[in-house]
Amino acid sequence: MNVLAWVLQGLLALLFLFHGVLYSFAPEPLVRIMRDQGSWPPAIPAGFRVFIGVAEILAAVGLILPSVTRVLPGLSPLAAGGLVVVMAGAIVYHARRREYSAIAMVSVLLVVAALTAVLRWQTAPIS
Repeated sequence: MNVLAWVLQGLLALLFLFHGVLYSFAPEPLVRIMRDQGSWPPAIPAGFRVFIGVAEILAAVGLILPSVTRVLPGLSPLAAGGLVVVMAGAIVYHARRREYSAIAMVSVLLVVAALTAVLRWQTAPIS
């Protein structure tokens, strides 16, 4: 179970790190092009978009760093739990916009984050 927990932590961290960097540091011309193509949410203000990106980068760091360094390793399941809350909010956001394919993807991420939180909290905690 420890190997599974590490794999899930790593996958979540990579995904949220990538998405967080894209949300935080994407240049405005790229955002405009993606918005015109329909692959970027138009309803998110720039400041909130950057906030989401920074929060996702911090979550990626929180998933890995405490477990690797064994300094406050209890923060890793909390980071995964925080991602569960964020993904629940993302499901509501996409449901209101009727973006059903996005809901399916976010739901998978929610389940993976929840599984990671449970594994690191109860099944395979790092001590």
